[in-house]
Amino acid sequence: MKGGQTLRQAGLALGLPAALLATWWIASSGSANFYFPPLQTIAQTFVEVWVSPRLLDDVVPSLARLAAGYFGAVVLGLLIGIPIGLSRALRNTLEPVLEFLRAIPPPALVPILILFAGIGDTMKTLVIVSGCIWPVLLNTVEGVRGRDEVLEDVTRCYRIRGFARLWHFVIPSASPQMFTGLRQALSIGIILMVISEMFAASNGLGFAIIQFERSFAVAEMWTGIIMLGLIGIGLAQVFRLVERRMLAWYHGLRQSQRAGG
Repeated sequence: MKGGQTLRQAGLALGLPAALLATWWIASSGSANFYFPPLQTIAQTFVEVWVSPRLLDDVVPSLARLAAGYFGAVVLGLLIGIPIGLSRALRNTLEPVLEFLRAIPPPALVPILILFAGIGDTMKTLVIVSGCIWPVLLNTVEGVRGRDEVLEDVTRCYRIRGFARLWHFVIPSASPQMFTGLRQALSIGIILMVISEMFAASNGLGFAIIQFERSFAVAEMWTGIIMLGLIGIGLAQVFRLVERRMLAWYHGLRQSQRAGG
């Protein structure tokens, strides 16, 4: 039963992408449009471009910057968001400042970050941090604020305080909301990774795509866009596996509630 259900889910997950690719392949077949070459040409060019040293020269540096910026934003978002969620006075004090900073688009910070951090990897990592931190921080605040009041009373009755209360009650209660923020931050991080590499860069996926565009290498440009999509799919699957493992208790609880209801 489980095996059949898994196969059915896999078929549904792969069916739409396969149909879209088939439609693109057929619709673009024989295309003479310079800006929209046939998918067959793009596929051949993809192998030539990315099954080469360019994979190490552009893709690996991009992923390294994304990892540094993403995990930096996660650490900062959790460290700042948990105290704010726990303290109403702190929320009231910091909310205007946070709303002001959140309204600034991260790409607008690029010129300022270049002045302070130069044009190297540090600047690009900070751009990713500046955008990824907000989903993590705000979802952490809301998750901590929305903790179960009954369990809160239980911790008081049993005098569970300090780190034990934080680790065994606050963080588990907020973790589903936290993971929502982590998932949103990952998508934002990929976008900002590309944007940051379009400014004063010498490698990376964003740099490669903009160079292809400027040299009118249209098929190569399309391969860069497809590579970004593949990276996004891969990272989303890895995140989903981590989330299922970390929140196994939560998903099990929801399934039991659905079965009981």
